[in-house]
This record gives sequence, C-alpha cells and structure tokens, in this order.
Amino acid sequence: MSVTYDDSVGVEVSSDSFWEVGNYKRTVRRIDDGHRLCSDLMGCLHERARIEKAYAQQLTEWARRWRQLVDKGPQYGTVEKAWMAVLTEAERVSELHLEVKASLMNEDFEKVKNWQKEAFHKQMMGSFKESKEAEDGFRKAQKPWAKKLKEVEAAKKAYHTACKEEKLAVSRESSSKADPALNPEQLKKLQDKVEKCKQDVLKTKEKYEKALTELDAGTPQYMENMEQVFEQCQQSEEKRLRFFREVLLEVQKHLDLSTVPSYRNIYRDLEQSIKVADAVEDLRWFRANHGPGMSMNWPQFEEWSADLNRTLSRREKKKAADGVTLTGINQTGDQPLQNKHSSMSSYEKTQPYPADWSDDEPNNPFSSTDANGDSNPFEEDATSVPGVRVRALYDYEGQEQDELSFKAGDELTKIEDEDEQGWCKGRLDNGEVGLYPANYVEAIQ
Repeated sequence: MSVTYDDSVGVEVSSDSFWEVGNYKRTVRRIDDGHRLCSDLMGCLHERARIEKAYAQQLTEWARRWRQLVDKGPQYGTVEKAWMAVLTEAERVSELHLEVKASLMNEDFEKVKNWQKEAFHKQMMGSFKESKEAEDGFRKAQKPWAKKLKEVEAAKKAYHTACKEEKLAVSRESSSKADPALNPEQLKKLQDKVEKCKQDVLKTKEKYEKALTELDAGTPQYMENMEQVFEQCQQSEEKRLRFFREVLLEVQKHLDLSTVPSYRNIYRDLEQSIKVADAVEDLRWFRANHGPGMSMNWPQFEEWSADLNRTLSRREKKKAADGVTLTGINQTGDQPLQNKHSSMSSYEKTQPYPADWSDDEPNNPFSSTDANGDSNPFEEDATSVPGVRVRALYDYEGQEQDELSFKAGDELTKIEDEDEQGWCKGRLDNGEVGLYPANYVEAIQ
C-alpha cells in the first residue's frame, strides 16, 4: 500500500501499480497526450511539406541557371542534348515534389486536424471533456474501495501503536522487579498497565483484521469497476493509434515517388536521352562546321585595284564572310544537327590562331591596318550613337583590328543589333568601337 509507517515497525514501500489510489491519473493523462500527439504529427507533416517545397524550388533554380550556362557555353551536339536532359529531369522531379507538398498539406495535414477536432472537445476550464469523463469514472469506481482502504490504514496504525505501548509496558515492568526502591503499589500499577496494553492489542488487532476482511470483500467489485473505465479509455486510444497508422500509410504513399508512373518515366526518358548521345556523330558535325570539312576561298592572284587602298567596311566584310559556304556536310540520323552559333562556337572564337597565320601577309584582306594606316573604321561618329547596355559573359580577345576585347563582367554599349554572321557592333566605356560575338554578352536588366 502507499502509506509510510512508523520507523519502529518498518516502512512499506509504495508500489507503482495501477490499482493504487490515484494511479489511474496516468491513463487519464494519456488522453491529453493524444491531443498533443495529433498536434505534433501535424507539425511534423507541415515541416516535411516545407522541405519538399524548398527542394522543388532549389531544383528549378538549379536547372534554370545551368540551362542558360549550357546553352551559352561551348558544348554542342548530342552530348549537349543529353546534358539538357539532366536539367529537364530536375524540372520534372521538382513538379512531383510540389505535388508531394500539396498532398501532405491538403490531404494528410487536414485529415489529422479534422480528426483531432472531432475526437477532443475543449471545455471552458481548459481540460478536455474526454479527460474529465475518464477522471470521474475512475474516481467513482475507486471511491468505495479507497474509503475502506483508509479504514484499514487507520486500524493498522492503531494496532501497531498498541503493540508498541505493550512492548514498552512489559519492558518497564521487568526493570521495576530489579529496583528495590519501588513499593508494591507502584509494581501493581505497572502490572495493570501491561495487562491493559495486552487487551488494547487484542482489540486493535481484531478491528484491523475486520477492516482488512471488508476491504478484501470489496476488492473484486473495485477491480471490475476500474477495469470497465480503463477499457473505455483503451477503446478511445485504440481509435487514435489506428488512425495514426492509417495517416502514416497515406504519408508513405505520398512520399514514395518510386510507385508514381510519371516518376519512373522521368528516368526512363533521361536514360534514353543520354544513350542517344553519340561522340562520333558530334565529332563529325564539328569537323563539318568548324574543322577541315568547311569550304574555303583559297587565296588567288588578284589585280591591283584602287578599292583595296581602303579598309573593308563592315558591309563588305560581311559579304566576304558570306563567300565562305559550308558544303559537303554529311549527317547521320533522321534529323540533321543545327549549328549552335551562326559563325563559330564561343569556345572556338576564344582560341588563338595557328602560329603560321599572320596579319602581315600581303594577301590578307583583314589585316590589322589598311593601306592608308587607319586604325579602326568603326570609330567614325560612334560615340554619338545611342545603344543598349550589355554585360560580357566570357572573356574575349579581339583577333582583328575592328574587334573589341573585354573581360567577363565588363559592361559596354551595343549600338547595332546582331547581323546574320552572329556579330554585334558595340562601344566600350573608353569610346572604342568595334565588333564582338553576340553570344558573348547579355542585356543588362
């Protein structure tokens, strides 16, 4: 029992049994815990939904940024398409994770919220109706037995006190017999005290045993009533546990993208796109468009003309470039590969010319200086022309006199739009005017 007794008769340690008076409160507290667990589960789902949304946004941003870089970079052909397929995978997976987020919040979260509202009813005093009903049920079932237990505790205490008094009286009587100073009347009083204590022990013992008998008689009914209330609490908790299991299974279905047909299709398409990449085909395309497979207007003897004394204008330079036609290009597959850039790739444009090329060759129509020694034909009145501000994406070193040089991040002004050869006319902040590759810059927003 849960009562501590006098040190002279020992101490009975209280147990943690459900049957102890007041220990039913753990069962009642479980009802309040059930409400809190619903709130915890909703918080858990809400946090996971935020993670799904953030991951989807990061995938989308990653794919967008790298799609721009790959598109403007030097990669070409079927490998470029395979690279783009990886970015497409991220965009499609991002959409699926947004669907997961929506399912967690619109279905699972709302389901728990509505169930919690229906299963737990808040009262004015702050507790739940279900908790109060369980508390009242246990208290009613325990009250008669607790009353009898209190009587047993009181009877036991009286009995143990009588035993203590008897032992003390017997000890005094024994000591007095060895004391010659005591008269017979005093000895008689001690003997009477011992006799009275013995009678008190018998009476309290009888009362103690009677109280125990009555308590034992009421114990079966007490256990039955307590079990009945406890089973009602068990049924309510069973509903909550089964509901949680049901919700968690729904969550598992929403999180398991491996069972979603569209998710499997994403990686099937990605695998096919990557397998289509053909190094031989890409090299053949590059050879035809940027290598020895290109046509060439080989230098021939030309008669002197007065027109050659001036530097070629931009229009004449474009016509000269138009004379380089691409012939003899053989493609394999159903669709021919398209040239990524109009003239040459951004990578090739940044490569230095071979050592045997020289601007000083007499037959080079694009020499750095013309016959009259003019430095740049584009500088005429260019500073007064309005334009669009652009920013360099890559470093570019001008290969000819009429081309600009800049570093990645430099800003300049575009004063003429891109021509059919992929070149723009621009002006640096220092006033220098010339041509530059259109795909090396982007407009400043």
